Amino acid sequence: MVKTKRDCRNEKGGAGLIKEKVGIVVSDKMAKTRVVRVERLVRHGKYQKILKIRKKFYAHDEKNESKEGQKVRIQETRPTSSLKRWKVVQIYV
Repeated sequence: MVKTKRDCRNEKGGAGLIKEKVGIVVSDKMAKTRVVRVERLVRHGKYQKILKIRKKFYAHDEKNESKEGQKVRIQETRPTSSLKRWKVVQIYV
């Protein structure tokens, strides 16, 4: 999937980078929380084989709009719970 970084400015004028990732919702069973699986391709250092690395992120979905199987974009944010450090920004149709 795609990983992008957006330039943002905080209140004090300093520049910061906000990480964004695109993935698929694999669980929507929790209230206002989605589990998003993000895939990326990595080349093995020694054998040069291309590996598909999958990682799950817990993301906050305030309006409970996204459903299981949908493609979403998540953005890094301050911790909202012990596991959630991401929020759902956009739902792709």
